[in-house]
Amino acid sequence: MLRTHISTTLAPVPAGPYSQAIAANGFLFTAGQTPHHPVTEDTVGETIGEQTRAAMENLAAVLAARGLDFSHVVKATVHLQEPARDFAGFNAVYEEFVKAPYPARTTVGSFLGDFLVEIDAVAVIPA
Repeated sequence: MLRTHISTTLAPVPAGPYSQAIAANGFLFTAGQTPHHPVTEDTVGETIGEQTRAAMENLAAVLAARGLDFSHVVKATVHLQEPARDFAGFNAVYEEFVKAPYPARTTVGSFLGDFLVEIDAVAVIPA
C-alpha cells in the first residue's frame, strides 16, 4: 500500500508523532484539527462557534494541501468537550462548510484540554 504524507503550514503542526494527513488507496485521512492558530498555536476563539470555525478552517487547509475541499469529505468525526452544551452551536457553523449530501458523521464527547472541539475527516481523492 502506497501512503503519501500530506502537510501544510496553513494548519497547526502536529503536536506528536503523527501526520496532518495521509493519502492512501484513493482516500485522504486527516488528523484531528483543533482551533489552534497555525503559526502561534494559540487557541482561536472562546465560544464553540468561534472554535468550530477555526478548526474547520484548519481542516480546509489540510484538505486543500491535497487539492480537495469539503465536497470530497465522506466521513467526519467530531469531538466536543461539552456535547450537551455545544452541539447546536457546533452544528450551526459546521453546516456553513459542508453541503448536502452531508458526510457521514460521528459526534462524541471527549476530554480536550483547553479547547472545545476537534474534527477529523476522510475524503475521497478523485481519480
